Amino acid sequence: MKRSGFICVTVLCLEFFCLISSQPQSKLQQCRPMVGPSALPVLQRDGNVMLGGFFSLHDMVMQPDFFFTSKPARSRCTGFNFRTFRWMQTMMFAIEEINRDDHLLPNFTLGYKIYDSCSTPYHALRASVELMGGEGEGEVEGGSCHGLVPVVIGDGGSTLSLVVARFLGVFRVPQVSYFSSCACLSNKAEFPAFLRTMPSDFFQVDALVQLVQHFSWKWVGVVAGDDAYGRGGAQIFSEKVQRLGACMALHEIIPKNHAEGAMASIVARIRSSGAGVVLVFALEQDAGALFDEALRQGLTGVQWLASEAWSTASVLSTPPRFLPILQGSMGFAIRRAVHIPGLQEFLLRLHPSSPDASEDPFLRPFWEEVFKCSLQGDGGGDSQGGKPLCSGSEDLGSVRNIYSDVSQLRISYNVYKAVYAIAHALHAMRSCETGRGPFPLHACPNTDSIQPWQLLHYLKKVEFSNSFGDETKFDVNGDPVAVYDLVNWQLGAEGQVKFVTVGRFDETTSLGRKKLYIQKTDIIWNGNQTTVPLSVCSSSCLPGTRRAIRPHFPVCCFDCVVCTAGEISNQTDAIECVRCLPEFWSNEECTACIPKQVDFLSYGDTMGMALLSVALLGSFCTATVVLIFACHHATPIVRANNSELSFLLLFSLTLCFLCSLTFIGRPSEWSCMLRHTAFGITFVLCISCVLGKTIVVLMAFRATLPGSNVMKWFGPLQQRAFISLCTLVQVVICAVWLAVSPPSPRRLMTRESACVILLCDEGSALGFCLVLGYIGLLASLCLLLAFLGRKLPDNFNEAKLITFSMLIFCAVWVAFVPAYVSSPGKYSTATEVFAILGSSFGLLTCLFLPKCYIILLKPEKNNRKHLMAKSEPDKTF
Repeated sequence: MKRSGFICVTVLCLEFFCLISSQPQSKLQQCRPMVGPSALPVLQRDGNVMLGGFFSLHDMVMQPDFFFTSKPARSRCTGFNFRTFRWMQTMMFAIEEINRDDHLLPNFTLGYKIYDSCSTPYHALRASVELMGGEGEGEVEGGSCHGLVPVVIGDGGSTLSLVVARFLGVFRVPQVSYFSSCACLSNKAEFPAFLRTMPSDFFQVDALVQLVQHFSWKWVGVVAGDDAYGRGGAQIFSEKVQRLGACMALHEIIPKNHAEGAMASIVARIRSSGAGVVLVFALEQDAGALFDEALRQGLTGVQWLASEAWSTASVLSTPPRFLPILQGSMGFAIRRAVHIPGLQEFLLRLHPSSPDASEDPFLRPFWEEVFKCSLQGDGGGDSQGGKPLCSGSEDLGSVRNIYSDVSQLRISYNVYKAVYAIAHALHAMRSCETGRGPFPLHACPNTDSIQPWQLLHYLKKVEFSNSFGDETKFDVNGDPVAVYDLVNWQLGAEGQVKFVTVGRFDETTSLGRKKLYIQKTDIIWNGNQTTVPLSVCSSSCLPGTRRAIRPHFPVCCFDCVVCTAGEISNQTDAIECVRCLPEFWSNEECTACIPKQVDFLSYGDTMGMALLSVALLGSFCTATVVLIFACHHATPIVRANNSELSFLLLFSLTLCFLCSLTFIGRPSEWSCMLRHTAFGITFVLCISCVLGKTIVVLMAFRATLPGSNVMKWFGPLQQRAFISLCTLVQVVICAVWLAVSPPSPRRLMTRESACVILLCDEGSALGFCLVLGYIGLLASLCLLLAFLGRKLPDNFNEAKLITFSMLIFCAVWVAFVPAYVSSPGKYSTATEVFAILGSSFGLLTCLFLPKCYIILLKPEKNNRKHLMAKSEPDKTF
């Protein structure tokens, strides 16, 4: 078995290598595989655009022995599937229906190339390779091989679609599956060209989990098929169910070979687990093998939950031999379609004597399986395989089987919608207006030579409502709208199984409404009961307690233990008590965490609102002074006091007022770093401007002395350089501080305390001291120089105003230190904000209020003569 599998993989790799490594030539014939048997059987009809189709018309493959010394024989598919054959015919029916439509794709026909993937990844991949390298078809463009099939419908099983999607995704050939539901296929990074009309298992599992939660089942088993569909769905189900507080009684895998010993062991474990509810997440063949063994062992009393793959499977319900154990089973099925007009007549049209029967390689095995007869082979003879020869008078209308049954169209309807989705995408491509296309330079696609990646673009955006009123569209993962019927297996009047719809799951339900709707009164449970079956091991634990596992007992057999202080459980049957977050504490009942009192300066506090108002008032006053100075910029008092430095000083004061806002609100990483750096840089800029003005005043007085040319060393350019240099030093200090050990939020709390103090930790104490120290150095230097020039004999001596402003500035910050250290909680932050606002108002008031007073109220003094007049020195200061 291992050797044969290795040879199969080797052959496929050789074929794929031949496909991708062929040299570019004029025809695609040079790209088709040349290894292994001849081309696969294909049902083909020509059209303007060819649609590929993959259907598992057979359930298994008889593989030949592989040897490197001889050419391998062709594998043989067995076990013809009538249901899948109906799906294939539905695709053909939809194509013919579209070709007859005068509104959808007028003067444009669809063709098809349909392959049998035989329910095996090997054949699915061979069909994909064959489809991409059709003999004599297509052109080699840009060194890559592309056939005339720009889109594929299929495959059915998730495992098969995984193989096909990985191959076709390389060429960006869109693939629209009608039955693959594995959630893994929603990964667009791995499967970029995969779409489907079958909802993802993610939604089906979500529906199943909500079903389990709805009926309060806590002890649930799951049995899965050994494939991508079963393992993936069962894994997601187990994870979601356990997150809701339920427990898994068992998790078993059905082997693909259905070994008798393995199946007996699974049924025995179901019996011994005591689980009242068991989900079977498997294909109908695997589920049938499980129920065969359950019926043989007489397993009863289990409420079976069905996955979509077998919830309405006719192979399990007809004949109703499984009814003794499956009566009352319940599961989700994709939404059943209304009657599709003309489909049944189309299905019954088949006959071996029809003109096109010779071109259909699948009609012969279908006909022989339906009527248990043999059509005459190429070699003649009376019969083949021990079957009588077909008479030719057989009529499909006289046979009642799953092929002609159109009462439960679910997957067939998915195929129907897939074909129409492609048709609408093609219609949108053909309707593209020149210059308004979706591609570079607003180009439209060339519909005479459709590129797969262009069709994929339009397929992703398809959105239409069909004649039945159902909407079809794909989400970002290529998945359709998820709508399921909840079906219940019930006994009909004639002893047959009826699939009764007892609920619905609709993923499109608007927010606030339940996605799952169940009509409980219509449900018949296992054993023909009307009461909901229980599936628990122990009674539920009330909120405030947790489950404690009993030694040597299953995980869902537990005792209820009260949660300890500081821990809570706010749901029934909590697996463990949840410790409250550091800022929370448990209430007396241990059912909820009560928030501890949080202490920080917020905008919602009265103090925070007051400081915010003062900061905005200061910014407004500063802006008003700027407006006054701008309107009177040509007056002597503005010009005499260095208007450039004045405007820069006003700008920096505005920033000082606004930086106080960063101290209000919940501390965060960015606010803690911003508040200290913004405060340090803006105040250095402000003090540098004041220091510059002070130096200018002193230098201007010395410049009036005979022979002095000192002002040439402190002109406008030098002033800007001086201020920039002073500010740059603070910027460097702050940058190093943030790089080495930046300020960060910190919580001060104790385990028993009801109060949480939120504050900003300075990070590096040295960095914080350097920032404050540098501000203090500049302020002290400015105060010293201003004090030395306070008695200059000008009528309007700005040095005196600077002296007063710096005295206020220094006084505020000297008083700030003890107040900050002694203030608890948010009051320490409020003290810092108050110091910022107080010092800023001091500078604004002392430096600019006298000037605004002269400008607005004493305009007669706003002249050069008055400003240049000498005043008597002040003897007292």
